[in-house]
Amino acid sequence: MSSLSTAADTIVLKNGRRIHATNVIEKDGRVTYDTPAGQMSLPKSIVARIERDDFAYSSASREFSEPPVSAPEIEPVRGYEDVERLAVHDGSIDLAYLARLEMDARASSPTAVERVCAAHYAAAQFLLGKGDADAAIEHYRWALTFAPDNTGLLLNLAVLYLRASQYASAIDRLEHARRVAPNSADVAKLLGWAYYGANKTAQAVEEWGRAERLRPDAEVERALAKAQRDKAEEESYREGETAHFLLKYNGSATPDLARGILHVLEDDFRDLESQLDYTPRESIAVILYTNEAFSDITRAPSWAGAINDGRLRIPVQGLGGVTSELARVLKHELTHSFVGQKSHGRAPTWIQEGVAQWMEGKRSSQSAGALLDFLEQPSAPHLQEFEGSWMGLSGGAASLAYAWSLAVVESIIQSGGMSDISRLLDRIATSPSTEQALRESLHTDYADLEQQTLVYLRRAYVR
Repeated sequence: MSSLSTAADTIVLKNGRRIHATNVIEKDGRVTYDTPAGQMSLPKSIVARIERDDFAYSSASREFSEPPVSAPEIEPVRGYEDVERLAVHDGSIDLAYLARLEMDARASSPTAVERVCAAHYAAAQFLLGKGDADAAIEHYRWALTFAPDNTGLLLNLAVLYLRASQYASAIDRLEHARRVAPNSADVAKLLGWAYYGANKTAQAVEEWGRAERLRPDAEVERALAKAQRDKAEEESYREGETAHFLLKYNGSATPDLARGILHVLEDDFRDLESQLDYTPRESIAVILYTNEAFSDITRAPSWAGAINDGRLRIPVQGLGGVTSELARVLKHELTHSFVGQKSHGRAPTWIQEGVAQWMEGKRSSQSAGALLDFLEQPSAPHLQEFEGSWMGLSGGAASLAYAWSLAVVESIIQSGGMSDISRLLDRIATSPSTEQALRESLHTDYADLEQQTLVYLRRAYVR
């Protein structure tokens, strides 16, 4: 097994930004934490929640759920502090108060417009703290009907669209923000994210380059370098498109192979849509590489046969058609897109990989005996240790992680069907932790789920 890194927590701000830190302490109205740059602090009023993470693997790269850049810290709208306690109190939004403010704002009083925008901002932040991003979006949209050029509202709304993979909607709002604030580094940073997610790599390079010129940012610099590698590699690629996919492929891949892959993916899309009760809102990008290009672009560990970082990146060198093995890879990687988007990018890696393996057709029959022998040892890892990234795992540790995650997902499905997985993913999207989502959707916790899985493996496969 890979060694465990130092325990880390995540501070989630009300604007959606996530700060990874250690030694997080709440005291006297502030949140203090340690980073490699030293101790930092924030006012508690801008913190939505703190996600405690006692088990975190060191990682060589980010998983699918991580965006290419983080959301900038966006200041609240003017008048927020005064209005917040009136708009949200006693654990709910005061809709009557919002209605009165809206009536005043329609009289075109500038102060009244500021107050109604602040109230809807407060309502949106409250809903985000409860995990209801869709309802928060509606409050931002309503606020913008009173102040359509408010850059803070536009950026906050764009961030929520980006986190939901609604890139076209984000681009619309960010282009409006660009007209209002043409020299904003934050607008350029988010537009780069939006264009990259929408598979418009050249535009992403342009926007992240603009953001770097306006305000140097190490995170944007890394994203820009990655997008430039993609752009350079894909400039000579051919393209194909269907109802749900945008395909780019190296000239070494034949048009027949490209068409076959798109046909298989469309069939897989319909199956996943039915089983997971979810439909991605925008087209999914698929890139077909030579083996060398795949290694150079993704920087993936040697055991990774394909990557989904929001785009399906698949090596297909030497293939003339869709083999059974390639078909399994396509189904596996497409499942990541569904699981990631349905859970708002919050599904832990064990669920991502367990569901993806199940959907591609794998079962625990080959690994059950060895897995049971290993898990019954006192030093065996717990399932919760597989929530984070696996990209730093050795080949042997990765094999264990894949087998364990498949067995757990298999036991859930055998107990309650695919509907249990669908409900769990919905709860993960809104719950503060995976364990709470397990309690709310399956009425279990990590310890009980582990035991359920061991009992299932013994009953189903050990004779």
